[in-house]
Amino acid sequence: MAEMNVPELFGSSVFNEKAMKEFLPDDVFKRLKVTIDNGTPLDLDLANHVAQGMKDWAISKGATHFTHWFQPLTGITAEKHDSFLSPKGNGTVIMDFSGKELVKGEPDASSFPSGGSRSTFEARGYTVWDPTSYAFVKDHSLCIPTAFCSYTGEALDKKTPLLRSMEALNEQCLRILKLFGSTAKHVTSTMGPEQEYFLVDEKMFNARKDLKMTGRTLFGARPVKGQEMDDQYFAAIKPRITAYMEDLNTELWKLGIYSKTEHNEAAPAQHEMAPIFTTSNLAADQNQLTMEIMKKVARKHGMVCLLHEKPFEGVNGSGKHNNWSLSTNEGENIFAPGKSPRENAQFLLFITAVMKAVDEYQDLLRISVASAGNDHRLGANEAPPAIMSIYMGDELNAVLKSIKTGKPFDAASNKKIEIGVDVLPPIPKDSTDRNRTSPFAFTGNRFEFRSVGSSLSISGPNTTMNSILAYALKAFADELEQSKNFDSDLQVLIKREITEHWRILFDGNGYGEEWKVEAEKRGLKNYRTTPDAVAHYLDAKNIKLYTEMGIYTEDEMKHHYDVKLEKYCKMLNIEVGTMLEMIHSDILPATFKYMALLGDVIHKGIRGAAPKAVTKLWKKLSALSEELSDNADKLAEMHSVAKSKKSLMEKARYYADEVIPFMEKVRAVADTIEPLWGMEFRPYPTYEQLLFANDGFLK
Repeated sequence: MAEMNVPELFGSSVFNEKAMKEFLPDDVFKRLKVTIDNGTPLDLDLANHVAQGMKDWAISKGATHFTHWFQPLTGITAEKHDSFLSPKGNGTVIMDFSGKELVKGEPDASSFPSGGSRSTFEARGYTVWDPTSYAFVKDHSLCIPTAFCSYTGEALDKKTPLLRSMEALNEQCLRILKLFGSTAKHVTSTMGPEQEYFLVDEKMFNARKDLKMTGRTLFGARPVKGQEMDDQYFAAIKPRITAYMEDLNTELWKLGIYSKTEHNEAAPAQHEMAPIFTTSNLAADQNQLTMEIMKKVARKHGMVCLLHEKPFEGVNGSGKHNNWSLSTNEGENIFAPGKSPRENAQFLLFITAVMKAVDEYQDLLRISVASAGNDHRLGANEAPPAIMSIYMGDELNAVLKSIKTGKPFDAASNKKIEIGVDVLPPIPKDSTDRNRTSPFAFTGNRFEFRSVGSSLSISGPNTTMNSILAYALKAFADELEQSKNFDSDLQVLIKREITEHWRILFDGNGYGEEWKVEAEKRGLKNYRTTPDAVAHYLDAKNIKLYTEMGIYTEDEMKHHYDVKLEKYCKMLNIEVGTMLEMIHSDILPATFKYMALLGDVIHKGIRGAAPKAVTKLWKKLSALSEELSDNADKLAEMHSVAKSKKSLMEKARYYADEVIPFMEKVRAVADTIEPLWGMEFRPYPTYEQLLFANDGFLK
């Protein structure tokens, strides 16, 4: 095998600046750079020149088609392909691509989730090129990242609100930075999403109806060994997985995705990939691509990549730790503590704004990560709780406490912190242990939002984080821009806001039951389920925030509310239907078949056999199968009740409060039956087979 030249490979399938310089005339490249850097409109003449160069580059990479690649409210990507072919008139063709085709597309918008904003007969929708995210070649098609909106201009995707939130945050950050004498011209939110996933054998996956239909196992007895020995995390990577990771890296690097870290996670068959930070909209695009490519590459290796938040009961589920920060065009990380009084004061003001934002909009943060899959994970002893809180670390927490109380930061120095005057003691990146139980943790120069589910688009959570921080900074800027004594007023503001929002700080064990009690005393919200959280999406304060900041219109929010609940209900509808089908087509038939064999042994008698043991097993299976059958009948009735509910919220709440708990009861009976089957009677692969097949000794 030839040695890989990674620098040469990296970005080779991306129309990045290197490719632009090669395929665009100098003046066109310079004009395009101005458009990208300053967000100025792209005129048709420039678009035509860019389209020509982009097409020539794409054809050189083997592309025959182009597509506007967008992110509808399904949470995955969408694409409609058109060839470069254009008839010449003499029975031949040319390869053509216009600026109009580059800038704007018109896919059918009626069949995508819209929350009722689009009727079936109102099909028109538009995709609009996002020049800040590079085009790329995938599967012989030129993919052009775009925003997706309706005929009336409403956002029908996840990218448009994200871009709006980035601009809103940029505007408010610059207002604050100007007060501190900064010359920065632009502030960009950045992120680096760590992606967790499971790999299972493809043949075993195909034999499990629940995995195929829902992405998770609805049944399955726990194996005798799971993750309790702690021998999976960071363990030596098995050859089959190594081969997969090598191919995955190759494909990601071609697309300019900064795949940096790979390792085994805590559960058997679970792994993680972490990229390097980049701007938020590009990171969102690349994470969508990463999830798609993870699945494709897995199939090439005879495996299936599972991105569901909780594919297996009894072992850890998968999250997507969202590392989020702010960076100026001058290279300054705003969440990095500075070394001068002014830098310290600026840092403390931004940290205080985060406290205010998270405290006042706990509900929006929870809603941004709410899904049927993630509800199984949040609050378990493996992931942050559904309660939102911030972990600042020992050093920073002590600084904030000193400001709040007015007491010395360091008893030995007997010195009170005067904001804008004192230089804070150094706060090294690794000055404190990491709190893995915190949903929102400061980790030295960024915040890690650990509640994001592994299958979710990161556009939603980052739109929320950008928006709520922008709103808090706006309030601070409105106040401080009127100040007559900036240092004094800054000190008052920071102390006031830290005191007011102190309840949101928590550095203890988020998994513990005592934290739920403490959080309730503090008045923090604990929205256990998706409908619990989404019920607050249209609260007046949330509509006010999003509409004032220009992130969503009120109508868009109403539509997204419906989409969120509709998706939740549809997923539960599929799960219940699959569960009932597996009971009647797999579990009960396998049990009856085994019972028939046992009955034959009892009836005929076998020399040397122990009829008492056989009879005992037969009776146990008989009682369990009868209980399972009765429970299935009741579940079917509950399913009918759920589907009859008129409003989406009523339906969602019934699923969450009644159906899901009963599904767990149904599963418990089936999982009790599973270990009692003879090996040859098992209708689908067990947990032991699914979780340990990649180790090479289970088939």
